[in-house]
Amino acid sequence: MQRTDRAPGLRERKKAQRREALVAATHDLVRERGLDNVTVDEICAAVGVSTRTFFNYFPSKDDAVLGNSRQEIPDAASLEFVQGGPTGDLVTDIGHLLVVALDVPVLSTERLADVYDVVSREPRLLAHQMAWMEQQRVTYQELLEARRDVVPSPHDPELVALVLTGLIRAAFTRWHHAGGNGPPSAFVAEVVAECRALLAPDQAP
Repeated sequence: MQRTDRAPGLRERKKAQRREALVAATHDLVRERGLDNVTVDEICAAVGVSTRTFFNYFPSKDDAVLGNSRQEIPDAASLEFVQGGPTGDLVTDIGHLLVVALDVPVLSTERLADVYDVVSREPRLLAHQMAWMEQQRVTYQELLEARRDVVPSPHDPELVALVLTGLIRAAFTRWHHAGGNGPPSAFVAEVVAECRALLAPDQAP
């Protein structure tokens, strides 16, 4: 696990641009008509893509407003983690897992400001965001429970999953404060190291 500033390839850049365009169109339409009066079909028409393409990026209209992409950890990374890898040290392996999970296109800092503006107009989106975050926590807890079945551990998966989601938030916060350049995964190593130093200083590198 290390901090990297890998430049995205052409395909990744195109996907990020399309994702940003979908979010921008959603914001424009919601500001104009209100959340309940905008359909996925209208968003797709504004960008010139199919509804199938839309759902490749976002599970729902509300997720498009919030910029919540489908964040699926690759099967290979999940399997490696569940089997006790890649190093055998839980904290280090969580760091590796988060690097994979957060190596995704994210909205620009300017677009995030638009997200906050739209949410202030549509308070129900806060509940949707909380539900989305809870689903992420459940996903990580299930991985931790599966790992404990393979590699016995005294640590409670529910508690570890809560800490893990806190690390995700910390990585995104560092990313935002650094100007929003590159993927949030670039900040995983440092937040994991600080967490380890705080909770287990004798084991910190």
